[in-house]
Parts: sequence; C-alpha cells; structure tokens
Amino acid sequence: MMSAPERLLRPKEVCQRLGISYPTLARWVREGKIRAVRTAGGKYRIPESEVRRIAEGLPD
Repeated sequence: MMSAPERLLRPKEVCQRLGISYPTLARWVREGKIRAVRTAGGKYRIPESEVRRIAEGLPD
C-alpha cells in the first residue's frame, strides 16, 4: 500500500505558520536549516513535515 504524497506548502504559507519573514525563510533554505523542493515549474515548496519540525523547535 502506498502512502499519500506529502503536502507541499507555498513559502507564503510557511512564513505565516512560523511567524517569519520571507527573507528569513529564504536564508534558512540556503543554509540547509529547512528542506525545500523545487517543482517542475521552478517554484520552491516546503514539505509540511519540515514546517512541523521547525515549529516544534521554535520558542513560543
């Protein structure tokens, strides 16, 4: 049985969920702090599991 593909989030949605700015997200992707995937159209998307992982490590 195959599992459903992981949901990929747009950068704007990731920024809203994590309470960070787009430049911060872009820096984290460059530094390897958060994993991003590139779509066939060249856009970046962030796996939902990465957002949860980062959110769990952020202070309130």
